[in-house]
Amino acid sequence: MIYDCHSHTEVSSDSDMKAEDAIEAARKLGIGLIFTEHYDFDYKESKHYKEMDFLFDAREYWEKYEALRNDSLLLGVEVGLTVGSIEANKKFIKEVPFDQVIGSIHAVDKLDLYYPEYYEDKKKEQAYGHYLEIMADMVKANPYIDVLGHIDYISRYSPYEDKEIGYREFHDLVDLVLMNVLDAGTLLELNTRRLDSKAVAESLLMIYARYKELGGQYVAIGSDAHAAENVGMNFKMAQDMVDFIGLRPVHFSERKIQYSK
Repeated sequence: MIYDCHSHTEVSSDSDMKAEDAIEAARKLGIGLIFTEHYDFDYKESKHYKEMDFLFDAREYWEKYEALRNDSLLLGVEVGLTVGSIEANKKFIKEVPFDQVIGSIHAVDKLDLYYPEYYEDKKKEQAYGHYLEIMADMVKANPYIDVLGHIDYISRYSPYEDKEIGYREFHDLVDLVLMNVLDAGTLLELNTRRLDSKAVAESLLMIYARYKELGGQYVAIGSDAHAAENVGMNFKMAQDMVDFIGLRPVHFSERKIQYSK
């Protein structure tokens, strides 16, 4: 069974998805599911903190969902990777026996990439270059994570006409990220949220083909669903891409790699 390795229920402050609805959506698709709730320790320093705190109590989360956990539903976390959150993240993931830990860049220099402040007075080359530099540093500094989430997260919200991380344009920094992922024993997520666009698929194909060329073998496929109708979205496209490149879909259970069938 293939797993949707990235989803957010109402435990995450930006999601209202009910666990039961997510589970039913995955069941209808014949796929497994991993809840990966947001834990962004440094977000408390953001000016948007009062809107969403991106924190949760690990033990309450486990008590809430442990009875639902089985072979087709696993419980994970998505931690925000920042310089100031490294020790807090390490401590947090030890509180309960998470199945999978995703590490993601959601903010750079304490600026949430969702909001326009990060991009002000920056050309694309500057904004994306710094984002990739921080990502490479954070992957190296946080080798405890299992998966690097959505390498193209910045492309969701940036204001530039061409939003994609073009491999030709940023090849040095993309290679640094990928090599640090491999050196850390981490693996890449293929986030399917934007795969309904041909331009997105073509851009990501080059990045993941390069990952394979550098020695990458495995990839976690995740929808980043915040609503039940988005569970498993664009999975056929993702599976076709992964098969074409020669990567193997995997997920984690009890922090151990599992090979999807």
